[in-house]
Amino acid sequence: MKRRALLTLAASTLLLAACSQSATEDTATNANSTTEGGSEMLQRINSGGVINVGTEGTYPPFTYHDVSGKLTGYDVEVTRAVADKLGVTVEFKETQWDAMLAGLDSKRFDMVANQVSLTTPERLAKYDKALPYSWSGAVVLAPTDDNRYGSWEGLKGLRTAQSLSSNYGELAERYQAEIVPVDGMAQAVQLVKQDRADFTMNDNLAVLDYLKKFPDSALEIKLVAPKSEQTGSGLVLLKGDKEVVAKLDEAMTALQADGTLAKLSQEFFGADISKQN
Repeated sequence: MKRRALLTLAASTLLLAACSQSATEDTATNANSTTEGGSEMLQRINSGGVINVGTEGTYPPFTYHDVSGKLTGYDVEVTRAVADKLGVTVEFKETQWDAMLAGLDSKRFDMVANQVSLTTPERLAKYDKALPYSWSGAVVLAPTDDNRYGSWEGLKGLRTAQSLSSNYGELAERYQAEIVPVDGMAQAVQLVKQDRADFTMNDNLAVLDYLKKFPDSALEIKLVAPKSEQTGSGLVLLKGDKEVVAKLDEAMTALQADGTLAKLSQEFFGADISKQN
């Protein structure tokens, strides 16, 4: 009986060892297969599949619907150009801004194209960003014939129309400009045109959008934030897919080199926003 029990125990041990080895080999095989093929998204890109991109669709001129109902905008058209370079099909998933990154987290989208900048430690730890396709920073907007704007330090004592709660109001205070309170950019521009303020500060993309819509405004950009204070926006995806980021960077570099980004910038903003100025 004891011998039979020992034999049974030995057989069971051998069987367990064999199963364990088989499971280990299967796991290794699967791991090697994933490593060789790359991530699921990379495999779709390499096979000319579909990538899903989250965007608002209500944020002109970056992502919106034109008069015909077609989804367009700078971010949208850049993404379509990237997809063409990669040889894939892009499908846009429209969602509200507040749900944009949540949709990325839940993998409803592969990436997001919606003027997203990774500027906080939390976002930098969670997401990756491909090479920027647009750059933004503070600019000074003033009458074309006003030549007092040789430097940022020269803003001291001048009147600026700013929202008190905005970052630009804080920036104006840093340079000791006199704040003329307003509710938003539209009112700020009107005060400058009426000579009730000398200038206003805002994001260069918002200002360029205004100047493109109102080319006869007799206003122009006088000062641009230094490169160190500009932020770049690009396609954003969950962290860890370095091979996909490399593919996106390669496509973006090609679009920069062949003039596509500059052409789209001119179309939507009247200036090249794809490079730092």
